[in-house]
Amino acid sequence: MKPLPLNQLDPRIKTVWRLNDAITSTLVYLCCVIGFVIVGFADRSASWAWLVVGVMTLIYAVVLILCLVVLPPIRFVRWRYEVSEDYLDIARGIIWRKRFIIPFIRVQNTDTRQGPILRLFGLSSVTVATAAGEHEIPGLRSEEAEQLRDRAAELARLAQEDV
Repeated sequence: MKPLPLNQLDPRIKTVWRLNDAITSTLVYLCCVIGFVIVGFADRSASWAWLVVGVMTLIYAVVLILCLVVLPPIRFVRWRYEVSEDYLDIARGIIWRKRFIIPFIRVQNTDTRQGPILRLFGLSSVTVATAAGEHEIPGLRSEEAEQLRDRAAELARLAQEDV
């Protein structure tokens, strides 16, 4: 079996993942719990509503610990990529490990993306599109992402000229 790709993401991506996961988890928690809190205040005899709020709060705390402490370092270690002259190699996944080897001759488009949280940390994502779908490499320094995008586009152009 081929060894894992050499390049890792920028370490700041762990903070981005933590922030994204905290925001998402908190919004989901609030959406789930708000109705039960209203019922608990509106109907003093509905003690079951407070029990549901307590259980949801416990679940929320466990999810936060997983998303903020446990998963980011593991995700970071498992995300790898490498660019050769002929293909882009991406390896990722914690439980279901995925490996994508994308020949440049199949690449149709490359672009960079940067949302507000990535921008805050000076990071970008590179997306490579093929007929089979899109593959994203998140959490690269913005300059590095632009260089990777341009290099992938150039290698794709050269691969298609050789055909």
